[in-house]
Amino acid sequence: MYLEIPKKLKPVIHQAKQVANEVFRPISRKYDRAEHSYPKELDMFASIMDGMNDGSDEGAGAGKLARAANGEEGSGNRNGTNMRTVLGLTELCWGDVGLALSIPRQGLGNSAIAAVANEEQLARFGNTWAAMAITEPGAGSDSGAIRTTATLDGDHYVLNGEKIYVTAGDRADAVVVWATLDRNLGKAAIKSFVVEKGTPGMTLERLEKKLGIRASDTAAFRFENCRVPKENLLGDPEVSVDKGFAGAMQTFDNTRPVVAGMAIGVASAALEKTRELLKRAGVDLGYQLQTWSQSAVARELQLLEAELEAARLLTLKAAWMADNGQPNSKEASIAKAKAGRVGNQITLRCVELCSSLGFSEMELLEKWARDSKILDIFEGTQQIQLLIIARRLLGKSSAELK
Repeated sequence: MYLEIPKKLKPVIHQAKQVANEVFRPISRKYDRAEHSYPKELDMFASIMDGMNDGSDEGAGAGKLARAANGEEGSGNRNGTNMRTVLGLTELCWGDVGLALSIPRQGLGNSAIAAVANEEQLARFGNTWAAMAITEPGAGSDSGAIRTTATLDGDHYVLNGEKIYVTAGDRADAVVVWATLDRNLGKAAIKSFVVEKGTPGMTLERLEKKLGIRASDTAAFRFENCRVPKENLLGDPEVSVDKGFAGAMQTFDNTRPVVAGMAIGVASAALEKTRELLKRAGVDLGYQLQTWSQSAVARELQLLEAELEAARLLTLKAAWMADNGQPNSKEASIAKAKAGRVGNQITLRCVELCSSLGFSEMELLEKWARDSKILDIFEGTQQIQLLIIARRLLGKSSAELK
């Protein structure tokens, strides 16, 4: 099993690391303190990202994230958009998670569009910055409990409901809204709709104040008789009880490895800075000694590095499977569960190991600890990931194992 990063993807990593170091890091603290202020420095960077995505086949963004067709399985080893996105965002989040989530036209809604949209929709929304709206006041981890409704009325669907915790919702050009066509049919009737900014009936209620990722806006919306063209329904409009809402959920199979990569990025930053600070303090952090003859802090760091490497390899596997048209729902959840937990564990432990430097704003360690927590929550909490993994391993449906 070849575990090295392919040569063709190394420019992606190099480009993203340069952006993280030269664009994100210098303004990281500025926008952490100025919550809800738009990072104008990203406007120029967005143009560069467009070129990276469109001018060549080596983009580091999320805008073109999509699953290879099942028919392509077995046609050779592919490392495509999913792998590039994971590797690119891992490096960008080494710089700053909130800023990475604020890059124009690189929203999670773009991944949803790429995952299930038809060719006409892909062309129409190709340059649209799309956020994703799933969570509701009464439906968080259980996406099947969504109460927002979409009723067909002529050439439009009429949306009614409320959505909260929409990442980049205020800044994005459109929001991909999950709604049900018929509450009586359960999950099978849940579809996703592209609602463009300014659509009558769509109201921004508030922007949330948050523990972390403060550079990224998090919005709450209300939909009251919001009329959306029926062509904006992503995927198949037919309700299939057999398939459930597999089309909408396929988005998660693509985006969960991405979020795992983000957690790996911020945890890597914390470990790197902790090593630097401890080395400066005269602590021997070499690898030449056995664990029982090392200092406690050196042993601790090596254990954290091992956990991070395990999460990284699981994440690469899940992304590779998506690129090669292989079902990866279980692997995507495994990667997200492992990386989300390990990322938060590492950043918090690094704060502790660096004592006053870790707790103060003299370094970014305390910020990374705050930012990392959301990566264990959104795109499905730790507990939900473990539940999904259990269902896949035991062959149980969501009704059989709750």
